[in-house]
Amino acid sequence: MKQIAIPLLLMFLSAGLYAQISNADTILPAKGNIEQQLKDIRKRQILLHADSTGNGNVPKKTHLIDSTKKNRYNDLLDDDPEYNKKYPVWKPFLQVVGMNVVLNIVDRSVLNMEFAKVDFYTWRRTTRAGFPWGTGWEWDQDRFGNNFLSHPMTGNFYFNAARSNGYTFWQSAPFVLAGSYMWKIFGENGKPEREDLINTTFDGIALGEVLYRLSSNILDDRSVGRERVLREIFAGIIDPVRGFNRLLQGKTFRRTNKEVYQTEPLNITFFAGIHSVNNDSYKLLSGHNDEMLNVQLDYGNPFEVRPRKPYDLFRFRAELNFGVGRKIVDNLTGYGILFGKNARLGKLDILFGGFQYYDYFDTKAFELSTIGFGGGLFTKLPLSKTTNLYTNFHLGLVPFAGSSVGPVSDTSQFRDYRFAYGMEGKIETSLTIAKFATVSMLYYYYLIHAFDNTGKNESLNGTLGTNIINMLKPRISIRLYKDLSIGLEHNLYFNNHSQRSYQTLHYLQTEQRIFLMFYWEDPQRKGHYN
Repeated sequence: MKQIAIPLLLMFLSAGLYAQISNADTILPAKGNIEQQLKDIRKRQILLHADSTGNGNVPKKTHLIDSTKKNRYNDLLDDDPEYNKKYPVWKPFLQVVGMNVVLNIVDRSVLNMEFAKVDFYTWRRTTRAGFPWGTGWEWDQDRFGNNFLSHPMTGNFYFNAARSNGYTFWQSAPFVLAGSYMWKIFGENGKPEREDLINTTFDGIALGEVLYRLSSNILDDRSVGRERVLREIFAGIIDPVRGFNRLLQGKTFRRTNKEVYQTEPLNITFFAGIHSVNNDSYKLLSGHNDEMLNVQLDYGNPFEVRPRKPYDLFRFRAELNFGVGRKIVDNLTGYGILFGKNARLGKLDILFGGFQYYDYFDTKAFELSTIGFGGGLFTKLPLSKTTNLYTNFHLGLVPFAGSSVGPVSDTSQFRDYRFAYGMEGKIETSLTIAKFATVSMLYYYYLIHAFDNTGKNESLNGTLGTNIINMLKPRISIRLYKDLSIGLEHNLYFNNHSQRSYQTLHYLQTEQRIFLMFYWEDPQRKGHYN
């Protein structure tokens, strides 16, 4: 829990720092007073790009812009290679090895974990395990949060060992697979587990790139003094491996006269309020009320005409509930673009492309986590000068998932879910009415079929079947003052489990949420996305 909650809260707090700005203006040492020069640059950027009506989303005269080096906000499209050189491959590889060695020592010597007590005898056995799909590997019995929430955090460290050493997204990805495979063979003494390798690799890549991008939006090697110290601290907390490498590479104290990192618009929405899970699904507010704390990150402008690279655009949302037992992380959902292209039909702005999806739901009604890949379509339709309709469509394949049959125990220490595959679809639509109100609707659909039903939990055995899960989330928020709004959300979860020779099981859970919502919009790039 702490691994997720702390970074998310710090991501929000970091928004209080100066927005990361990248522009054509450079610091001129001869003029002196570096801090004042940075303030002047920021003022010019605010005057140039602030546009709360959304008209700043596209170029003034043409939608075909020259963006070989910078986006329309004058931000770099890539890290400057002159200041972010690619180090020899042995450096990130040695760091991955070092991480696994340190983790094993801590697990074995400090935490006294039996699985971490390895030697030459265990290595001889595990190295003979063969390929992950062979009989030498297995599906483990760890509970839901350990398999689908904790392992991506480790994968993120492997990824950023390469990313912060100058490697691209695609070049950094193999280090995650290598680090995870190395741990399964040399870091543990039992049969290596397939799902750990899958979750650590794919979800670790996604989380690693997200944290790298967020830290880039905080870092500014032109800054000095207290501002510089705060930037380095926050960026290091969000991406610890990058913070460590900056110390080794001398970047922590380096000062440049221009921006050297790729940055994109970043908006953060912070929710705090009351969450009620109904005891009677058809009776509102019939359950216990608990505190909720949520964060949503919107990175990148989907409607800017530009070349697209992995995670130039992503959205992630984390929902935390307190007073509900160990299921504090209610859900994490997100997606990032892998490739795409922009278009325009009349007044309609369009982005379509390929996306990577990560979903994690740990509710009282069910457990579900998916790794997905598919196509997405974003549209923006201006209905008036101050009213816009935004709609997103997603359809993807789910090569790997974890899914429970129905309601699960809050105290289970073993696997009470099945490993599965399937497909997913999502529709997200919102109507922004000037700055007065926003009405939105989210609909998620999952078709999940189990392929493994073995476990220490006897109730799991023999439950190879199919889950069809529908989620409907209507929400309305009304502005109270400036960026502070009050909101109401009603959630419906439908879970139908069908299994040959058995009657179909139907589960329904309803929830209500009332909250205060604070929307922090990057002041240099207002109106780009809602």
